[in-house]
Amino acid sequence: MIKKFLIAFIGFALVVAALVAVKASQIQALSAVSHVPPPTAVTTVEAKTEVWRPALRAIGTLAPVEGVMLSVDASGTVVKIAAENGSAVKAGDILVELDKTVEVAQLAAARSRAALAKISLDRSKELSDRNAVAKSDYDAADATHEQAVADVAAIQALIDKKTVRAPFDGRVGLRLINPGQFVAQGAALLPLQKLDPIYVNFYVPQNQLAALSQGQKVDLSVDAYPDRVFPATITAINSEVDASTRNISAQATLANPQELLRAGMFARVALELPASAPAIVVPATAIAYASYGNSVFIVEKMKDPADQHEYLGVRQQFVQLGATRGDLIAISDGVKPGELIVTAGVFKLRNGAPVEVNNHAQPSANPTPKPANT
Repeated sequence: MIKKFLIAFIGFALVVAALVAVKASQIQALSAVSHVPPPTAVTTVEAKTEVWRPALRAIGTLAPVEGVMLSVDASGTVVKIAAENGSAVKAGDILVELDKTVEVAQLAAARSRAALAKISLDRSKELSDRNAVAKSDYDAADATHEQAVADVAAIQALIDKKTVRAPFDGRVGLRLINPGQFVAQGAALLPLQKLDPIYVNFYVPQNQLAALSQGQKVDLSVDAYPDRVFPATITAINSEVDASTRNISAQATLANPQELLRAGMFARVALELPASAPAIVVPATAIAYASYGNSVFIVEKMKDPADQHEYLGVRQQFVQLGATRGDLIAISDGVKPGELIVTAGVFKLRNGAPVEVNNHAQPSANPTPKPANT
């Protein structure tokens, strides 16, 4: 009986020993497996130090150096339009003529009266020199002559007012009148603008006044020519700040020999400021924004604390941000040159998370992006 019990006990012990050995083998196998979660695919960029020349950007409007809406100083009927729409004219060129037949006839009569008055004056002077006529008669003849000459000048001035001439070299716009149309005194006839050179007027905040100076260079871009940059020079700064907006207006001048730029165009003005301190520049997508502080993720080799298994992971680093330019942003503190910064997928990461670098498709990093809809 005892023998059977011993045999049963030994068998049970062997079974327990076998189970313990199997379990130990399983535990050993599990301990050999890394506890690091699967890596997350990210893109990276090497941190490099750059020196930016920060630019002050403003919105401007193009204006002609000389521009006017021509009008007429006398009423009358349009008999001739000498300038075609959009044509270039020189100073003094006749643009519009009004009917002046009545005034021409009045001028002829006035000249006849002036000639007669001159004859009377000469005769009176001759008699006065011989004391054959009273001094008052000579004075009356002299006054009559001067009045006749003044009448001639007045009628001639009225005739001249009915001939509209270009006050300066420029380009005519679209006329607002037609031949045979009666126009009143002061009525608008047609615009005239001088487009070379041309002004750009823009506003900047008052706190940037110290950055402005006459002779400073600015770059100008317009929607009509998106691939071109037009250089200009600041020629005037307003003497006062707008009290309602706290902005100050400035004016730059640029050459426009081909007249590509036209008055009234919307323009973007970029004014380069003095160079700033060197900073790390990365794509804006690398920044993890948060209310408690902005951060980036730095890729570096790490070890699993459980088994010291080495893997590629990320370290969250809080940073101080600087200026932005297009798709790029400057980091003034927190990152060292040469460190690998995660540029895409930062919102999926946490401190110590394993990553796999794949830089085949990088996020946009253009300092002057131009969206397709602009």
